[in-house]
Amino acid sequence: MIKDKNILIIGGSSGIGLALAEILSPSNSVFVASRSNENLSSLNLTHLSYDATSAELDTSVLPDELHGFIYCPGSINLRPFKGLSTEAFEKDFQINVTGAINSLKAVLSRLSASGNASVVFFSTVAVQTGMPFHSSVAASKGALEGLTRSLAAEFAPKIRVNAIAPSLVNTPLASKFLNNESKIEKANERHPLGRIGNAKEIAQAAGFLLGPESSWMTGRVLQLDGGIGNLKT
Repeated sequence: MIKDKNILIIGGSSGIGLALAEILSPSNSVFVASRSNENLSSLNLTHLSYDATSAELDTSVLPDELHGFIYCPGSINLRPFKGLSTEAFEKDFQINVTGAINSLKAVLSRLSASGNASVVFFSTVAVQTGMPFHSSVAASKGALEGLTRSLAAEFAPKIRVNAIAPSLVNTPLASKFLNNESKIEKANERHPLGRIGNAKEIAQAAGFLLGPESSWMTGRVLQLDGGIGNLKT
């Protein structure tokens, strides 16, 4: 696991981002950019105000060198294609892709200055595995996967770029799909491993991608999905 480094987490006040902040903050200098800091007060980190819809990031408090950048904001907009407006697609793209681009641009010089940095994005299992009602989120996250590979090629060897593609994870973002025992049970049954994911195990995978254990890995999309992406049981 990464230690004694400067890490910026975009969207780290809940879910996977918060779990990652909890893992990293005891042994690193962690900066969390999010709309709220209500869950961060007990952690040893620095909070920056950030809104994914505007993607404005105040970099004045950041150090000259960053060793890790993680973009956590996302959307789960599951509706039939015919019921999705063009504006809905554009909003999902803004949150999932444009926000990632703008915030990464804002700190790219700091990542380059470290000489050995790691960038981690979050995709979805629905990009590589076609799923109904996922057209909007799959379109934007698919673009993010393309961005991951392109930037990995462009930034090598100074900056590694990888992504994680989870299935359904028990986080506030997914709460409307898991708000009763019946929904949770059905979601568990859809996965070959018999359960949905949790924020900590996804955060641990992100920590791996940030750390020296993955130093020979770039341009990859890590499938972390309970087997739903490529198994039938």
